[in-house]
Amino acid sequence: MDFGLNLPSYGSGASPETVVRVAEQAERIGLGAIWTFERLLRPMEPVSYGGFAPLAPLPEAYATVYDPLETLSFLAARTSRIRLGTSVMAAPLHPPVVLARRLATLDVLSGGRLVVGLGQGWMAQEFAVAGVPRERRGERFAEHIAAMRAVWGPDPVRFDGDFYAIPESQIGPKPVRPGGPPLVVGAVAPAAVQRAARLGLGLNPVVMAWEQLDDTVSTFRRAAEEAGHDPASLPIVVRVNGSITTKPREERTPLTGSVDQVLEDLDRVRALGAAHVLWAMRTHPDEQLAVMEDLLARAPS
Repeated sequence: MDFGLNLPSYGSGASPETVVRVAEQAERIGLGAIWTFERLLRPMEPVSYGGFAPLAPLPEAYATVYDPLETLSFLAARTSRIRLGTSVMAAPLHPPVVLARRLATLDVLSGGRLVVGLGQGWMAQEFAVAGVPRERRGERFAEHIAAMRAVWGPDPVRFDGDFYAIPESQIGPKPVRPGGPPLVVGAVAPAAVQRAARLGLGLNPVVMAWEQLDDTVSTFRRAAEEAGHDPASLPIVVRVNGSITTKPREERTPLTGSVDQVLEDLDRVRALGAAHVLWAMRTHPDEQLAVMEDLLARAPS
């Protein structure tokens, strides 16, 4: 298991200089991956975050969000080893041929370092501006994955589905790895978790409580096995929406608080078979890098 950090690619502090500095430092200290996310817009009206929370304004920082793939392409040229990830992009907001080609191009340009976190999307306003129906988005997501896998397969490519069709064509470039880059799904609802497992994809859950994470991973592995997949072969990338701090916290969510507290929590994450843990912190980037370097120095190899 290794660790990653969400890039400061959004909000008033986002700048080319900042994301480059964080990416280069993250690689220097030995992090396994850097991560971006997608947000097309920040509606002025309150929304239900994730589709399940009470109505509230989205964070003001979401008014400026760098495109994830352009950002990672920029950073691919400034790094050489660290993996480049999205956590997450809403796949149905993009035509599958367009998204598959953009992902394959980044994968080739980075030497196969791409990790793709995808979701089915939730915000009605984003579906509206993308011109995509929000209904049946779970089915649309599953077919989108199948269409992208076809694009990444041998030429000639052809796909005929309920939502997407690709005429017999040559489509390149192809990703570095046969079958495409690793895919993990940002899923919360049990149906979405089970769908990811049935499709033979990895999982990118947000940890909010230990019981919730345990249940999500158990549901995922059980569904994968029932679908004929080896659960151990499907990667689990745990996302932490919270900070590692220099001082302990009495009240905290899993994998937040001091380095000592996080080190204790990591044993439980390892027991779940997670391949990677990424932190989306709310502190200054320099503080984030400092605590991550401390964590790396003290975590068991």
